[in-house]
Amino acid sequence: MARGYVRFCLGAAALAGGLTLAATGTAQQRQIQTVNAMSQAERAEGAKAHPELLAEFGGLYDGPQAAYVTSVGRRIAVQSSLSSQQNDFTISLLNSSVNNAFAIPGGYVYVTRQLMALMNDEAELAGVLGHEIGHVAAQHGKKRQSAAQRNSILGVLGQVLVGVVAGDSGLGQVLQRGIGTGAQLLTLKFSRTQEYEADDLGIRYLAKAGYDPRALSSMLASLAAQTTLDSRTQGQSSGIPEWASTHPDPASRVKRALTNAQATGSRSTVRNAEVFLSNLDGVLYGDDPKEGIVSGQQFLHPAFKLKFTAPNGYAIQNGTSAVSIVGQTGQAQFSGTAYNGDLTAYVQGIFTQLAGQGQRPSIEVRRSSINGLPAAWGAASMSNSQGKRLDVTVVAYQFGPSTAYHFIVVNPAGQGLGALGSLVNSVSRMSDTEASGVRTRRVRLVTVRNGDTANSLAGRMAYTDYQLDRFLVLNGLAANTPLKAGSRVKIITY
Repeated sequence: MARGYVRFCLGAAALAGGLTLAATGTAQQRQIQTVNAMSQAERAEGAKAHPELLAEFGGLYDGPQAAYVTSVGRRIAVQSSLSSQQNDFTISLLNSSVNNAFAIPGGYVYVTRQLMALMNDEAELAGVLGHEIGHVAAQHGKKRQSAAQRNSILGVLGQVLVGVVAGDSGLGQVLQRGIGTGAQLLTLKFSRTQEYEADDLGIRYLAKAGYDPRALSSMLASLAAQTTLDSRTQGQSSGIPEWASTHPDPASRVKRALTNAQATGSRSTVRNAEVFLSNLDGVLYGDDPKEGIVSGQQFLHPAFKLKFTAPNGYAIQNGTSAVSIVGQTGQAQFSGTAYNGDLTAYVQGIFTQLAGQGQRPSIEVRRSSINGLPAAWGAASMSNSQGKRLDVTVVAYQFGPSTAYHFIVVNPAGQGLGALGSLVNSVSRMSDTEASGVRTRRVRLVTVRNGDTANSLAGRMAYTDYQLDRFLVLNGLAANTPLKAGSRVKIITY
């Protein structure tokens, strides 16, 4: 969450799509309709959306990895039907801690540094980028329902919750902004058939480029394992909230992708693992402390000197302009906006945004103090566009003469704050010692020595929980896999 006013804009990113899942059949059993060129309208559309996407996803990653990703992306992109010129494509590495990749019309393709860190070789990187290029080549963005065309890439929680909980009311429009929920939810906009088509095209591009076409399957397996681990570390029984449970897990794609890779007839085993790992070394991992970090059930922002704790069973997702807290039945959004010193007016202003359509609701605002911070709060029963009643609570905190932040908490009618009451009461200042203790994590390569085991190397991971699980998932290893002396593995260190 960045300093300054929260930007309540963005819509061009609705054209994007990421790693999700789809229908049945192999690439050999049916033809996938693709286009042979990108139109000028598509190029203009992509060029307009590109800077907005960069702003919402943390900007371009500033490191040597960026040039490497661009080179691999362009190499795989020319295997598609879109163009034979590598510079027709803009391949971007994003400074985001979300596991995701996506593409938009006009030749703009994106992968986050977090997803890159989960990969173990160049072929997996090429497979992911090929999948996204496949979405563009098959024009999946144009085939989606028009109602989804103005949703932001960071508004997936809003997109799902707006449809299920908040509708297209002012409440839904506000909750939609500034929230991201990871790779699985980022592409609910695509149909299952479209996702499988993108898989098929990505596998085809891998084979044409001379890579091992099985790389997409192994990457999907790592993504499935990471999804499961994320659920465990966040205290959830499922990686996908109940309201999105109809969307399959990435694990359902792994076997299918492997079968299709074998059906290509390619015998290539090219992975370029050593080249990839050398380029990956040193990349930032997890949240950037400058934007705040998620540590277990805590959100810590050393620059703002603030912290709060989410209840068990609720996941925290740090976005560029807001932090989301998501559970099975309710959600909260933490952010800030312009503050003139009047905390009561601040809360009223948030409710005005929630009401939308020029309405100015009259909300009783009460004053209080939470952990020594001046606070104000108000509550209302609001309806979504389908007439469903919701309990909405806004709690604001004053951190300085001209600085305030707030929670918007949404629960089903009759619950009030519900389980999120502990969340709003946990907001407090960080001490200087606490703030200075928040450090940057990075991916580092280590060479396996005689006697090293997964357990011994996992003990060097910069985490206090799930060290072995994190190490195994990061390196695509199964439990009890012996390590070979002289090989290189990834660990996360400060």
